[in-house]
Amino acid sequence: MDWTDRGIILGTRRFGESGLIVEAMTAEHGRHLGLVRGGRGRRFGPLLQCGNTVLLSWRARLEDHLGAYAVEAERMRAAELIEAPWRLDVVQTLAAHLRLLPERDPHPALFTASTILLDHLEDEELALALLVRLELRLLEELGFGLDVARCAVSGMSEGLTHVSPNTGRAVTQAVAEPYLERLLALPAFLKDSRAGAERADLAAGLALTGHFLRRHVWEPRLVGEPDTRMTIRARLGRGDA
Repeated sequence: MDWTDRGIILGTRRFGESGLIVEAMTAEHGRHLGLVRGGRGRRFGPLLQCGNTVLLSWRARLEDHLGAYAVEAERMRAAELIEAPWRLDVVQTLAAHLRLLPERDPHPALFTASTILLDHLEDEELALALLVRLELRLLEELGFGLDVARCAVSGMSEGLTHVSPNTGRAVTQAVAEPYLERLLALPAFLKDSRAGAERADLAAGLALTGHFLRRHVWEPRLVGEPDTRMTIRARLGRGDA
C-alpha cells in the first residue's frame, strides 16, 4: 500500500532509538500517522515542526499498518512562528483541533481551511477570524454544526445577531431582545466575509464556538480547552491583539 499527499505536521513522538512517529493532517487521507526512520536526526529537525506543510509519501505492507513516511518540504513556517508568540498559539490550537478528528477519516474542507489559516499568519486579526471560522467548520464536520443562515423564529436571513446556546440556531435582534442575557452573540464577520473583525468580535466568536466545542466535544471526551486557545482569549481580553 502506498500514496503521496500534502500534509500539515501536527506533532511527533519518539519511536525506538532514532525514529519519530509523525502525525499529520493530510489533504485526502485525513489525520494520519507514519514512522519517519531517522526522524530524530539533525536533517529532519526543522522539517518536522508543527505547522509545516510537507509532501508525504506513505508506504505500508498492509493498509492498517502504521507504515513509513518519506517527507519533503513544501512550506516551512518555523521562522514565522518564532517572530510572534501569538502565531505559535494559533498553530498549536489548530493542531489540537485537528487531533479531535478520527484517524484516517478524510476531511478535505478542514485541510483547506487549515492551509488558508496557516498562509495568513502575518495578520493577527485575520488569522483569528479564520480560526473561529475553522472551529465552526470543525463542529459541522463532527456532526454538531450551527445554523446561522436564518432566524429560527422568523426565518429571516438578515439582521441575525445572536445564537441559542441550546439549539445552535441564530435569531434576529428583535427576537433576541427579551433573552439577551441567555444568548450568545453572533459577530458580523461570521455572517459576512467582508465584515471586519475587531477584538470584541473575535472574543465573541471564540466564546460562541467554545461553548459548543465544550458541550459537544471536549466534555464528552473528558478533555479540556487547549491551553493555547485560552491564551488567545486572554490576550483578546487584555487588548493585546
